[in-house]
Amino acid sequence: MEHTTMERTTRYRASTWQVSAGRIAAIAFALGLSASVFAVGTAVAATSPTTASVISTVKNSKLGTILVADNTVYTLKPSKTACTAQCQKTWLPVLLPQGVTAATAGTGVDASKLGTKTLSDSTLQITYSNKPLYWSAKDKAPGQVKGNTTDKWGKWATVATKKSSSGSGGGGDTNAGTGGVSF
Repeated sequence: MEHTTMERTTRYRASTWQVSAGRIAAIAFALGLSASVFAVGTAVAATSPTTASVISTVKNSKLGTILVADNTVYTLKPSKTACTAQCQKTWLPVLLPQGVTAATAGTGVDASKLGTKTLSDSTLQITYSNKPLYWSAKDKAPGQVKGNTTDKWGKWATVATKKSSSGSGGGGDTNAGTGGVSF
């Protein structure tokens, strides 16, 4: 009988160890999966611009030569509703990095039109012809132009430094919106 009890105890300990090992493996897998999801989320967040120091231009077949700071930048002709915190989740202000006091004019940009506006938190927002610049959250990659729109905050438009000579352009950038403001 003693042998049977010892045999049962050994089997119980072995099965408990297998269950515990299984739980540990499941927890490790879940933590690894959580870390992977966190890493992917962080990578996505890292691709959205938060600051810029160089404003340059790119050619868009429909809009002409437009301003960019990696992604396309826009200006706002405001409505009666101010662009505050809720607005700035969709329309991200183009901010200078901390410690930088002036934007640099890249290719095709008139440096005399670049400036800054000090925001309430003392950060500096880049301006062009005294108009604050914004990124659109709809633009997920450089070259996209999905922000030419009107919403409750006003009319948003790309900044065209040179209008397209081809009018509607045909072909070209399928992400291009219509409109744009010339400077």
